[in-house]
Amino acid sequence: MFIRHHRLLALVTLVSIVALPLGAQGRGGGGGRGRGGGGGAAVILHPDHVFTAADETLHDGWSVLVQGGRIAAAGPSASITAPAGTKVIELPGTTLMPGMIEGHSHLLLHPYNESPWNNQVLFEPLALRVARATVAARTTLMAGITTERDLGTEGAEYSDVGLRDAINQGIIPGPRLIVVTKAIVGKGAYGVKGAPEWDLPLGAQEAGNIDELESVVRDQIGHGADWIKLYGDYSFGPHPGAHATFTEDEIRRAVEVAGSAGDYVAVHTSTAEGMRRAASAGVATIEHGDGGTPEIFQLMKDKGVGFCPTLAATEATSTYNSTWRPGMTPEPRAVENKRAMFKMALASGVAICFGGDVGVFPHGENVRELELLVDYGMSAPQALLSATSRNAQIFHLADRGTIAPGLLADIIAVQGDPTKDISALRKVAFVMKGGEIVKQP
Repeated sequence: MFIRHHRLLALVTLVSIVALPLGAQGRGGGGGRGRGGGGGAAVILHPDHVFTAADETLHDGWSVLVQGGRIAAAGPSASITAPAGTKVIELPGTTLMPGMIEGHSHLLLHPYNESPWNNQVLFEPLALRVARATVAARTTLMAGITTERDLGTEGAEYSDVGLRDAINQGIIPGPRLIVVTKAIVGKGAYGVKGAPEWDLPLGAQEAGNIDELESVVRDQIGHGADWIKLYGDYSFGPHPGAHATFTEDEIRRAVEVAGSAGDYVAVHTSTAEGMRRAASAGVATIEHGDGGTPEIFQLMKDKGVGFCPTLAATEATSTYNSTWRPGMTPEPRAVENKRAMFKMALASGVAICFGGDVGVFPHGENVRELELLVDYGMSAPQALLSATSRNAQIFHLADRGTIAPGLLADIIAVQGDPTKDISALRKVAFVMKGGEIVKQP
């Protein structure tokens, strides 16, 4: 009880200092001008190539005109008439593309080889976690991620709401955030775990039946959640391995309640049964999916469920738990299984989401997931689409994800050609968010 009161006091103190009012920012941080705000001054960008993300085509000799925080024109340079006073930015040797949209992150976590998850939830003060997250947000933006779906604060209460609003109001730099707040777990199914007589703080909010689940969904939306995240299975109880937690009817009810408020539902699940229940219940995305089968992936495709395989998290935790070093020693079974699962997912045609569970591994290394998508069988242009227009579609973000007139001027430039070498995404030379230049050569 003392621990809970202590955490509540810390939260109230933090909120009294930094809490920001919820405004009409729009889903995924669509509002808020940010520092400098993009303004009305026109800017024309001259790269070597433009990847619009409308398809897999790379365009040479194109330019992009930005005005008022939006893309005003994109096409062959000779066809664009810029207004008087337009600022010209030359970006030789680069490919211009939409700012990346990441689908599975945890800004309030840092790598588990620095501190185990249990220790972060139990022992790191909330103010420390928020301070660390502000640095992670800036690092993420500088890495070319202009929109990020953060899938749970892992014991840090509603801090993601404050981070989102601080970014939208230009107080701190970072990507446009889509947040789920605490996430929701089945009663008794999640950590922190200890001796059964102790009531320890949890990394998510519990629900024990369909009525409690409905109440928790409404509560989290009331506290600012853009999406709802459920843990559809977890390793709990006396039997080994992960087990489904919420029933199909419970998940369906969460989808219905969230949908009433314009929110969508993501489900963490690594078992075939958990995946089946989630897909059948109509969730928007499934995360991890290690136990997926051809039949499950076909069901997901038929239901229009996006899939975030989080390959990079499996790679990272496999290095933390063993002497394995990628490319140097034989792959552990978890990684072999992930490769086989992803091959099935690709064959099914299910929509693949870029989102590696960053926070488990270092912020700023976000594109490791895209490198693994390619290494595991996806083409580089398809991986780029997953990080741009496909994620925009999966997350219902109609105002971004493509270089096209009228859309948000969330634009990056990378050295080289990422359609041929996906690792070019590590060489981010230019970042524009809402027409504001936040990084340039």
